[in-house]
Amino acid sequence: MHQALGAKMAEFAGYNMPISYSGINDEHHAVRNNAGVFDVSHMGEFVLKGDQALALIQKVSSNDASTLENGQAQYSCMPNENGGIVDDLLIYCIEKNKVYMLVVNASNIEKDWEWIQQFNQGNVEMHNISGKTCLLAVQGPNACKILQPLTDMNIIDLKYYTFVKGVFAGVENVLVSATGYTGAGGVEIYFEDKGDDAVKIWNAIFEAGKEAGIKPVGLGARDTLRLEKGFCLYGNDIDDYTTPLEAGLGWITKFTKEFSSSEYLQKQKASGVEKKLVGFEMIDRGIPRHDYFIRDEEGNMIGKVTSGTQSPTLNKGIGMGYVLSEHAKVGSHIYVDIRDKQLKAVVVKLPFVK
Repeated sequence: MHQALGAKMAEFAGYNMPISYSGINDEHHAVRNNAGVFDVSHMGEFVLKGDQALALIQKVSSNDASTLENGQAQYSCMPNENGGIVDDLLIYCIEKNKVYMLVVNASNIEKDWEWIQQFNQGNVEMHNISGKTCLLAVQGPNACKILQPLTDMNIIDLKYYTFVKGVFAGVENVLVSATGYTGAGGVEIYFEDKGDDAVKIWNAIFEAGKEAGIKPVGLGARDTLRLEKGFCLYGNDIDDYTTPLEAGLGWITKFTKEFSSSEYLQKQKASGVEKKLVGFEMIDRGIPRHDYFIRDEEGNMIGKVTSGTQSPTLNKGIGMGYVLSEHAKVGSHIYVDIRDKQLKAVVVKLPFVK
């Protein structure tokens, strides 16, 4: 279907994915100002069931999942034994204390499964439903208004990080959640594809949004949208060697419970981090890219760019990167190595786009 729509396709995490259809800038603006549809079925989903399901989640994740009630979701991460990040994920509370769904990154499905499994004493039923679960993210300020006629579930009033389950576009047992990685509003739609359900739901969404001008959107604009909001991308901004505290994810790191490497992270919090993930805007003209060096005024290397792009909303180069903590203050001037030149940038408060 993506190829029939003229999508530029490329390999991502072992999947053949649409990168763009009408162009990254056009798709980006469609999501910021109206509505767009992403096929993110490559994401991984695990269901954890049993009396010890919550205890297992508490052990492997940094956020406090015990606060979740039925119909609520939470952003979290799984730290490894050295405080680094195995993955970032969403935790959905289907039935409090009993049934949870974890949504993980496509490239980490196998790794995450093994990581969680090693903490499972065998009393939590684990199901990897990634292969049969489809996920469409319909994002943008008009997304919910366009989708509401397709269901009796109240999705217009769905609060951020909550979800409902029911019939959507004639398909049963669909989970609709007020989440997404664009910061533009909208929902994510999870369902099991039994035959032609994916095509049915995809077509119904585009039929409902035809008049409003809804557009298909690829991975390219997904990246520019999430970067404008300062959201971390696993493998770029966070990985096995960056801690949640260094990445500015202290807000999902709760020391009210014990979890893998909580002791290590508590010590790091007390002593302070040596490097910090910062957002920066280019002052000189240039586009920062992943792995470009960051320097101080004297030309000393102080860090590296983790994500960078030309912001379609701000029309200037923006990026994120780790720098030594003494250079992380908002307003600090830094220099990015771009095409053999050291171009000036300034550290700014995230998000780039409010």
